[in-house]
Amino acid sequence: MQPVRNVVMIVSDTLRRDYVGCYGGTGARTPNVDALAARSAVFERYYAGAFPTMPTRADYFLGKWTFTFMTWEPLPRNQTTLSQILTQAGIRTLAVVDTPFYVANGYGYDRGFQHFIELLTQPGRRQRRLIPEPRVSEYDYCAPRTFMTAEQALEQVYKDRFFLLVDTWDPHEPWDPPEWYVRPYKPDYDGRVVAPPYNYYQKAGLSDDDVATARACYAGECTMVDRWVGRLLERLESLGIAEQTAVLFTSDHGFYFGEHGGLFGKMIRHETWVRGRPAWARSPLYEEVVHIPLIIHVPGLPPRRVSQLASAIDLMPTILDLLGVTVPEGLGLHGRSLVPLLQDASAPGREVVVTAMPLANPGQSVRVVDSVLRQVMEYQPVTISTPEWSLLYAARGEPVELYHLPSDPRQTTNVADRHPGVVQDLHRAYVALLEETGTAEEYLAPRREL
Repeated sequence: MQPVRNVVMIVSDTLRRDYVGCYGGTGARTPNVDALAARSAVFERYYAGAFPTMPTRADYFLGKWTFTFMTWEPLPRNQTTLSQILTQAGIRTLAVVDTPFYVANGYGYDRGFQHFIELLTQPGRRQRRLIPEPRVSEYDYCAPRTFMTAEQALEQVYKDRFFLLVDTWDPHEPWDPPEWYVRPYKPDYDGRVVAPPYNYYQKAGLSDDDVATARACYAGECTMVDRWVGRLLERLESLGIAEQTAVLFTSDHGFYFGEHGGLFGKMIRHETWVRGRPAWARSPLYEEVVHIPLIIHVPGLPPRRVSQLASAIDLMPTILDLLGVTVPEGLGLHGRSLVPLLQDASAPGREVVVTAMPLANPGQSVRVVDSVLRQVMEYQPVTISTPEWSLLYAARGEPVELYHLPSDPRQTTNVADRHPGVVQDLHRAYVALLEETGTAEEYLAPRREL
C-alpha cells in the first residue's frame, strides 16, 4: 500500500460502542459515522489500554503501555511523541481540542504540534469559559465549536501534507445537548441534566427515570457529535482532499448507565473521603467501558470488518505507517501497526490486550479521572481480554472475575471457578507484560501471583 498524503484522527470522548449504529448499537442514531464505516475497516475487537481520559491519550501519543509507568500526568520529557516524529518528517501537524487537560498544569500534550488550538469551552473550567451563557444556538456548544474550528484549520493546511487531530470531550458528561437531540430518545424530556454519582445509582438515591433521562441526553450528544463529524468529512470532500486523506474515528472509553447491578459512572467512589476528597473503591472495567469503537478509512482500500484483537497503543505506529514515516530507532514502541489488517483482514492480530487505570496500591494517592490526587482504598482490577475471554484481576488474593464473551457478552456469569487454567494463562500474560515493560517492583510484586 502506498502512503496516504494526510491523516485526520477524530476522538470522541466517552463514546460507547453500542451507541454507534455500525456496531449494531441501538443506543443512538449515528448516520454519518455509519456512512464512514460502510467504506472503512471497522475493528470489532478494539480495546482501550490505559484508562481513562489522559492516560488513553498518552497511549495514542506514545504507542506504549503507559499505565505501567505513567499516571494522569504531564507527558514525560524523555518520551518522543507522535506529533514530534511527524513534524520532524516534514508533515504539518495540527490539533483542535476541547478536552480540557491537554496543556493545563504543564501537561504538555501539545508538544511537537506546529499548530495547537485548545478551545476553552468545557464546563469544568468555568472561570475561563468563552461560550455564551445561556447558549443561543447549537453553534455555541462544545463539539460544534470544535469541529467548526477544525474546518477552518483545514482551509489553511489542505495544500500541504498534514496530520490533524480533532478531539472533542462530548459525549462526556455533563450531558446537556440541545433538547431537539434528546427528544427522539425521550419524548417527555423535561430539560433536566442528570449528573452521574460514580456509584450504584440506587445507593445514590437516583431513580430509574433519572438514569433514563441521562441515557437520552447522552444519546443526544452522540447524535450531535455525529452530525458534526459529517460536517468535517464533507469539508474534506469540498476541499478536494478526501481521496488523499485517511480518517480514523475512535474514543477513549465507555461509561456505565445502570449495568452490572446499577453502576452509573466509569469508576466507583468510596464512602470514605480523604483530605476532603472522595477516595476510589474497587472499580471493575467491564466491556461497556473497555471495548470501544475504531473505524479506519483509507482511500482505495475495500471496506471490511476486522475481528482481530487490537489496542489503543497500536494507533501511533499505525498513523506513522499510513503516512510512510519510519519509526525512529530506539523508540521502544509496544504498539503494532494495524496497516496489515487494513490490507488483509486475515492477518494476525494480538493474542491479549490489557486495559488498566494507572497502577497504584491501596493507601496511595493517584490521579485517575482528573488532575486531582485522590486516595485508592482498594486494589483496582485490570481487564485482560482475548477474543474469547475477559479476566478482571487486581492483585494477589483479590477477587477474580472471568467471562466467556461469545456466550456471555454482557458479563453476567463469573466462570473463574470453572476455568482455572484460563485464569492462570491470562494472569501469566499480564505479569509478562508488566515485566517486559519494566514495571516498578512496588507494583509488580503484589501482582505476580493470583
